[in-house]
Amino acid sequence: MDKIEHIGIAVKDLAHSSDLYKRLLGYQSYKTEEVKSENVITEFFKIGESKIELLQASSDESAIASFIEKKGEGIHHIAFAVENIVDEMTRLKTEGFQLLSDEPKRGADNKLVCFVHPKTAGGVLIELCQEIARNPGDNP
Repeated sequence: MDKIEHIGIAVKDLAHSSDLYKRLLGYQSYKTEEVKSENVITEFFKIGESKIELLQASSDESAIASFIEKKGEGIHHIAFAVENIVDEMTRLKTEGFQLLSDEPKRGADNKLVCFVHPKTAGGVLIELCQEIARNPGDNP
């Protein structure tokens, strides 16, 4: 694992929380994106080499909606950047960690992602993130 890529924060009201973080950090977010496969709307703030990801459920079936119902708003996960997500998933399985999927899937902010079950990671939901290579001429 290379670095902390971002910290995910579950929020009830993205507009309210976005305003709070804009005032807290003193600058605007750089991206808002819906991830339909996960039933979430995300907003990212860059802080040095790391990021804060605000996550609002876009459906009652969302894991974020369930998280907020059980625990309230707050830190949902810590994400780590990796060079090769498949190799890292294999390494973690060998080390006895339970992954929440057998294959990486497309996540927000141009990433392939996979989550490590919190029951095998000391109660913390861990996300692995690998940047998806862009083609020359793609918009950043």
